[in-house]
Amino acid sequence: MPYNAADMFEHSVDAVPDREALVCGDLRRTYADLEARTNGLAHTLLERGIKAGDHVGIYAMNSIQWMEALLAILKARAVPVNVNYRYVEDELRYLFDNADMIGLVYDEQYGPNVASVKDTLPLLKTLVMIEDGSGESQDGLDAIAFEDAVAQGSHERDFGPRSGDDQIIIYTGGTTGMPKGVMWRSEDIYFALAGGIDPFTREPVQSEYEQSQKAKESLGQLIFYTPPPLMHGAAFVASLMQLFQGNRNVLCRKFDAADSWRIIDRERINSVLIVGDAMGRPLIEALEDLEAAGEELDLSCLLSLSSSAAVFSPVIKDRFLERFPNLVITDSIGATESGFNGLITVAKGSTQMSGGGPTVSPGRDTVVLDDDLNLLEPGSPLVGKVGRGGNIPLGYYNDPVKTAETWITAKNGRRYAVPGDFARYEADGTITLLGRGSVCINTGGEKVYPEEVEQALKAHDAVFDAVVVGVPDERWGQKVAAVVQFRPGLSASLADLDTHVRGHVAGYKVPRELHVVDEVVRSPSGKPDYPWAKQLAEAGTHRAD
Repeated sequence: MPYNAADMFEHSVDAVPDREALVCGDLRRTYADLEARTNGLAHTLLERGIKAGDHVGIYAMNSIQWMEALLAILKARAVPVNVNYRYVEDELRYLFDNADMIGLVYDEQYGPNVASVKDTLPLLKTLVMIEDGSGESQDGLDAIAFEDAVAQGSHERDFGPRSGDDQIIIYTGGTTGMPKGVMWRSEDIYFALAGGIDPFTREPVQSEYEQSQKAKESLGQLIFYTPPPLMHGAAFVASLMQLFQGNRNVLCRKFDAADSWRIIDRERINSVLIVGDAMGRPLIEALEDLEAAGEELDLSCLLSLSSSAAVFSPVIKDRFLERFPNLVITDSIGATESGFNGLITVAKGSTQMSGGGPTVSPGRDTVVLDDDLNLLEPGSPLVGKVGRGGNIPLGYYNDPVKTAETWITAKNGRRYAVPGDFARYEADGTITLLGRGSVCINTGGEKVYPEEVEQALKAHDAVFDAVVVGVPDERWGQKVAAVVQFRPGLSASLADLDTHVRGHVAGYKVPRELHVVDEVVRSPSGKPDYPWAKQLAEAGTHRAD
């Protein structure tokens, strides 16, 4: 069986054509609507020169059209490539060139940005513009309007057979360096990230028709809310997973915490995907404000909350569980380079972390490797790196050097994705994530993983957000510096934070410097911008001690 993403979407179309598939604002699409529209767009792309294997970017904010573009590209057997809509001219030029992009679907508002780089990109010829009402100039661009592209192409499904080898490329910025394109085979991404393996039982599906058939036999339909930006892999792959399972996926143009609760009430959302504290904290605080102001919301529909791709602090989990005592909260670990690595379900009173990240039950094919590429056993005193075998990416596009550094062959002869996350393999078989090695601080020979200190800082009542970095120190090589955003009207001194943090971590991990900012900079996916924080701390312009 090919386990091709376009095929599995079409299985859901055949199983539940009249069910709603996507909702965003006032727009709603059934599975049959999506099928007809994406067939039309796919045929137009093919008629305009896109061939199987060609790379086609999606450069847009969240919308139904974003997902329609993704499905159409997959149906045409081209390779979808996500584009960060926050990128400026130099970053866009780099990504379009690095990805060898042949086509691009983009929001009307970004037309001037596309025009500014297109002349230097001779491969980029096929352009489709999503109308967004912005009225931005399209001078220099020979683009077809999205709705025209949908209408002009045949709405028939006559594309011929596809393959599990068809690719999806996910560009990830990580914490440092230029963005890198992770090449996933369709079959591999399905089993690694898109629901092909049950995260609780670790059992794979037995057929590419299994989930769509279950949807057909089910009397109800799960309603899922995806507020993170689709331009990041965690969000658009999660949305694909909902479509494979015949669910209804609700999107928002741009995340707004207060409005999200109104969407949950209005659409009767059952499950929500968030990106750690970056969404969790504003969500729960907005709800507290709305209810204090007397706004009536029926949130009895909400059953589960899933966090991925960034740290979800215990203090924030506890606040959700105080408001929703029966809420199922799951916290997962993974990476674009590896897929799903582990999961924990947390309940009230059991949210505390023993390291910088969660302690999780490892996923299928997840291991911990030592420095010599041997597999560690549970209870090992060594700190190792998380690796994942089985269904993993082919590598980075156009970067064989970094590919060889990230996807390695261990001493047992198996190939693993090892993005660089340090971890302990606990005696009970769980894995405690410690943090990414690239931002690890070495102070006097002791390793400090920033995430652990950040969690301790954010547990202080005055701290809204925090990022921890290492700065040069004559005696210890590096010392720990905290870049902190306080809550409005609150503050704390370095001495106050010192006393608080010492109750959570060892003394050598306690911040020696405090830098106060109006806002901690994070990526749209919620990941801290460590290079920004390090540069700020080393400059000393915001030092508060």
